[in-house]
Amino acid sequence: MSKIGKILQERILVLDGAMGTMLQRYKFTEEDFRGERFADWPALLKGNNDLLSLTQPDAIAEVHRQYFEAGADIVETNTFSGTAIAMADYGMEELVYELNYESARIAKEVADEFTRKEPNKPRFVAGSIGPTNKTASMSPDVNDPGFRAISFEELKAAYKQQVEALLDGGVDILLVETIFDTLNAKAALFAIEEVKEERHVDAPIMVSGTITDASGRTLSGQTAEAFLISISHIPLLSVGFNCALGAKQLTPHLEVISAKSHFYTSAHPNAGLPNAFGEYDETPEQMAEQMKEYLEKGLVNIIGGCCGTTPEHIKEIAKLADGHRPRPLAVKSY
Repeated sequence: MSKIGKILQERILVLDGAMGTMLQRYKFTEEDFRGERFADWPALLKGNNDLLSLTQPDAIAEVHRQYFEAGADIVETNTFSGTAIAMADYGMEELVYELNYESARIAKEVADEFTRKEPNKPRFVAGSIGPTNKTASMSPDVNDPGFRAISFEELKAAYKQQVEALLDGGVDILLVETIFDTLNAKAALFAIEEVKEERHVDAPIMVSGTITDASGRTLSGQTAEAFLISISHIPLLSVGFNCALGAKQLTPHLEVISAKSHFYTSAHPNAGLPNAFGEYDETPEQMAEQMKEYLEKGLVNIIGGCCGTTPEHIKEIAKLADGHRPRPLAVKSY
């Protein structure tokens, strides 16, 4: 069993909050995104948050630091869009390895700094593997339902490159997150298993799907239980949900997977639902009050925040986690 697996038997672990929300506070301009190195890049780069690991590394390190100070045990790398598929929007496919490696290295340096200060509370880094901006299960063309913008093999190759770089950069965990299409996730998991086999390593894997509406299904149409069943053949550290919904709306779906899963469970919801301006209004106290139900019902082992959450939210969530026992596993976890 991994080191983190042993800790999860003893207590609830806290994941960080939103990277994008924190980076918005810096109000970076197009020039800030470019830095000197990409001053003449032909495409607009503002909005490519992953690139900031190269052009504004101090800001990325500072965000990680703030989350650890707030009580997080795990921070996610700044690599949500770190595949050649997503980076094609900026013509930056060739930078994918470097972006992932540097993002992992920055996060790991900060994690090690905190672990040295508090050896009894080791800090971990999860390599964030986002869903990409293409889907393998659905057609983007309503007039051609059989069309696919990407193949399983293309997804697997892109994920494999990302996974190799994240591991080289020093991540402790691989987090396949915000899954709206389980076929995309399967490509990522297949890539991870391939890399693990080739390298003879055994990095723990977290999987986190996203329920997109009140029907309780992923965008590709799966219920929470179907999603769980379709990925349970892989040895995972945890399965859970993030994004899309606020904490309260996520509860019934967490209840389903908590009752059925042989793995640890995780939840990092948004700070409520977005308002008319796309902003998140839920205060740290409001969010923590709603997440209390997860803990009182014994639904989770790992909790954190997604869109709209900040170190202030994570601080309240960490206080909650301190006062509750983790969800017991029905059977021995991988």
